[in-house]
Amino acid sequence: MEPLVLYLGTKTYSTWSLRAWLALKHTGAPFSEEVIALYQPGSRDALLRRSPSGRVPALRHGDLVLWDSLAICEYVAELFPDARLWPADRAARALARSVSSEMHSGFAALRNAMSMDLRREIAPIAHDAAADADISRVTSIWNECRGAHRDKGEYLFGHFTIADAMFAPVVTRFRTYAVPLTGAAAEYAETMWRHPGLAEWVAAAQAESLTA
Repeated sequence: MEPLVLYLGTKTYSTWSLRAWLALKHTGAPFSEEVIALYQPGSRDALLRRSPSGRVPALRHGDLVLWDSLAICEYVAELFPDARLWPADRAARALARSVSSEMHSGFAALRNAMSMDLRREIAPIAHDAAADADISRVTSIWNECRGAHRDKGEYLFGHFTIADAMFAPVVTRFRTYAVPLTGAAAEYAETMWRHPGLAEWVAAAQAESLTA
């Protein structure tokens, strides 16, 4: 197989990079990664040399380059079917794709109010009604998915899937900004925080240089 190279943004801040990285990491397949420092004078040029959109993540597999986190996750799921990155059940798989797509395209208020910053001191912040609505929707998704699949494992659809990778940055946001959680949503957030891949990413973020 051609080597896999994953281009990432600064791990402290780059939510979309985290999503693709977790999915690829879960497969157990060997890959190399290159972290591009964001918000630096040369960042834009560095990104454009690796990603047609000038955004990360980007995955290079031979001559193929993909530059969208969900597209990368889908490609990885097809490349490594034994990793079971989508549920086997058709209905569960459809729902997993639905919540993943909702995360991919929605929750703008939450993103704006609570950016991912894995070095920020844990403390609550004031936020508006739109962010509150996003928080409510996220926790509703978590509660519903966990309620339906609790007997199959600790993750949204039992075993770890792309849906979990898509919501992982939200777990870090809720922790950083001390968003109160209860019930199944709180249990799920704790499960994800203990996930070995997420723990590895957080440790790398806290050790990385924030400049090029």
